[in-house]
Amino acid sequence: MMPELLTALGLVLVIEGLLYALVPAHLKAMMQVLQKLPDDQLRIAGVAAMALGVTAVWAVRAVFF
Repeated sequence: MMPELLTALGLVLVIEGLLYALVPAHLKAMMQVLQKLPDDQLRIAGVAAMALGVTAVWAVRAVFF
């Protein structure tokens, strides 16, 4: 389980690094917009993103493993 967790964290860093390298101005603008959103909206978006991620991992494991 630990190798999978470290692999997943590494992939997150790769994707995030790509975004910062390719479109830094866009990310700065998005961060300014996010600062204006209420905490409840950010929290709901975070929960939705987690649910989508869990569903994606479950689906991939069900199909390919």
